[in-house]
Amino acid sequence: MSKSTPSLTPQTYDAAIVGGGPAGISCAVWLALFGFRPVVLEAAERVGGLCRGNPYADPWTVCLPYTATGNDIANHLEINIQQAGVPVHNNFRVERITPESEKFVLQAEDGRSVRASYVVIASGVRFRGLDSSAANTATTEGVIVGPGAQVVAQNFSGLRVAVLGGGDNAFENALYVRSKGAKQVDLYARTVRAQKQFVNKMPAADVYRGSYEVDVQGRQVNGRQYDLLMVFYGFEPIDEFTAGLALKRTREGFLYADPQTTETSQPGVYAIGEVTQRLHPCVVTALADGVLAAKAIQARLEA
Repeated sequence: MSKSTPSLTPQTYDAAIVGGGPAGISCAVWLALFGFRPVVLEAAERVGGLCRGNPYADPWTVCLPYTATGNDIANHLEINIQQAGVPVHNNFRVERITPESEKFVLQAEDGRSVRASYVVIASGVRFRGLDSSAANTATTEGVIVGPGAQVVAQNFSGLRVAVLGGGDNAFENALYVRSKGAKQVDLYARTVRAQKQFVNKMPAADVYRGSYEVDVQGRQVNGRQYDLLMVFYGFEPIDEFTAGLALKRTREGFLYADPQTTETSQPGVYAIGEVTQRLHPCVVTALADGVLAAKAIQARLEA
């Protein structure tokens, strides 16, 4: 959004939810149903979080048809937040959160601001790239970081592919690439953490366990030449805008949230969904986390 975007009309909401993924939308809808005034601040053009742009079916979300994709889930979230009458400000990239007279001011990068009695951080995660600064994004030539639409769009026919990572995403995507006509698919895992059902489907001879060296520019791993490197190193929280709050973190670097209320170390600020990594990361647990935060805020507002 351009710098000339007019500021939002100053007003104070009961709760400002940063992030329009499953956790944030769940929290906002429940607060609205309780009769309160939440607002959703979404950095992207549309709500949906990591679900948006995900073309894979998600049978794990058992309340939807077995064939429902991530995009389908994102569309349902968008419909539900609209029907709940909750205002959503898209392209609102929060730059900082400042406590002010028992309220919080949330400032966007373009100068817009919102005031709220409570803040819910539901900003989610981004894919963790390689240690090399030259390959920390999915835009590096010859490198794909993380699962999703960019994998589906890639033509793997005849390619030599190195998959880096030892979790479910690494093994699932390695198997996917094999099914799409790749000439060679090698998986490099410092440690294997994936489900046995995925590990057992991958030829043992193509899985290299232990330390390895990556030459990004040369597209080499341990001196072996590849056409494409695919990186599945997990996730890191999107929470740079919380720096001024000095929030407590977990040993893994995610935001700490009370298991009963989801409140952070800053009174009045809650954190839910994958930005906390409290629960197994999926749509269902994110939705539940949103409800937990909404109930905790309801108790405060009605006290």
